[in-house]
Amino acid sequence: MIAIGGAIGTGLFVASGATISQAGPGGALLAYALIGIMVWLVMQSLGEMAAYLPVAGSFQEYGTRFVSPSFGFAMGWNYWFNWAITVAAELVAAALVMKYWLPGVPSIVWSALFLALLFGLNALSSRAYGEGEFWFAAIKVTTVLVFLVIGIAMIFGIMGGQSPGFENWTKGDAPFVNGTSGLFMVFIAASYAFQGTELVGVAAGEAENPEKTIPRAIRTIFWRIMLFYIGAIAVIGFLISYTDPNLLNASETNIAISPFTLVFHRAGIASAAAIMNAVILTSVLSAGNSGLFASTRMLFALARQGHAPRFFGKLSSHHVPMRALVATTCIGMFGFITSLVGDGAAYEFLLTLSALAGFITWMGISWSHYRFRKALAAQGVSLDSLPYRSSFFPAGAVIALVLCVVVVIGQAYEPVTSGEGLFSVLAPYLGIPCFFALWFGHKLKTGSRTIDPAEADLSRDMARLKDI
Repeated sequence: MIAIGGAIGTGLFVASGATISQAGPGGALLAYALIGIMVWLVMQSLGEMAAYLPVAGSFQEYGTRFVSPSFGFAMGWNYWFNWAITVAAELVAAALVMKYWLPGVPSIVWSALFLALLFGLNALSSRAYGEGEFWFAAIKVTTVLVFLVIGIAMIFGIMGGQSPGFENWTKGDAPFVNGTSGLFMVFIAASYAFQGTELVGVAAGEAENPEKTIPRAIRTIFWRIMLFYIGAIAVIGFLISYTDPNLLNASETNIAISPFTLVFHRAGIASAAAIMNAVILTSVLSAGNSGLFASTRMLFALARQGHAPRFFGKLSSHHVPMRALVATTCIGMFGFITSLVGDGAAYEFLLTLSALAGFITWMGISWSHYRFRKALAAQGVSLDSLPYRSSFFPAGAVIALVLCVVVVIGQAYEPVTSGEGLFSVLAPYLGIPCFFALWFGHKLKTGSRTIDPAEADLSRDMARLKDI
């Protein structure tokens, strides 16, 4: 549920309509399918390492062990910063959503209340976080399943009047609109919709029986992602024409024209906008809850590795890294406050810095997995000893890595083709030099070297966070 919940959010509920408008139903379907496959390959790599080494810090630990300590250092701080800033972004989004019901209440009130809620869930115990995330995810999953059932009934003319048939797949330029350009634009947008799926690796350090539960989660995630995303995109494509102007105008402040809301409304469901607004609020809180959990655990792991002040490596009596949690919460609060100061330029700059952090993490996972397999081979460790084995190694890791690089390079496509200035073209890439500065700065200071596969640490005796 953590893995699925991390993949279902406003990227599906809100942004899916714009993707159909840009590339047509066929283009959107193909783009989401390709990204779904890429994410599945990344999760295969992560699942193999997480089931074998279920430790706090996950990707940072794998980068340290199998690539180099400096690479692990940069991976950890990159991921921590990404989610710490995401928490602030979700606080802003939650306040915007609440304006649907109570427009007169200041945004800072809602953001403070939601931050207190998320802090409380994470401060109690990992079980409290897991329970909260389970119910957040359950609401999203239930909404998508109901949407699919109602949508299929409408496609066959059982609800909502006459069946549209294949009309919306054949009118105008459908099913593929704007050709390769439209497909590529949606390919880039869809990549962001799937970010958060890797949270299953962060949770592995506190899961019960990770050798069994992590493989089970990884085996089912591909089919669930395909069901939820591909199914929802297909239903929207059948029921709403890509020429409908509403598809481009949906946002967290305009839920009434979310494609989900439009379909529910046409099915005759009263208060469809209010229902979807509540669902989107849970999605936003779910993302904030997961972000606080992930960034806290990463800061804890960095402290334990000596990559952050040791002060943050302490646990409370409930086995919660409370000091790391408080520090990360303060960063989230600071990020939100910067959005209220002046024109919010400082906040926008922070978001720009973190824009590619998720893709850097995915590339790091794929590369760490490749090096992990090299270490197993060099040290004569049988693949039969792995609790879970990636099905398509080495092709899967290489393909995922290449597709992530394509997505990163593709960030410049829209500003270049639209004739925007040089800063607009380069702005999305600001996080990359920051990552390399962390990597090589640590390397210069510590003199760390690339890990020899024959000497990589494959021991499995490191205490997991839940056992410390």
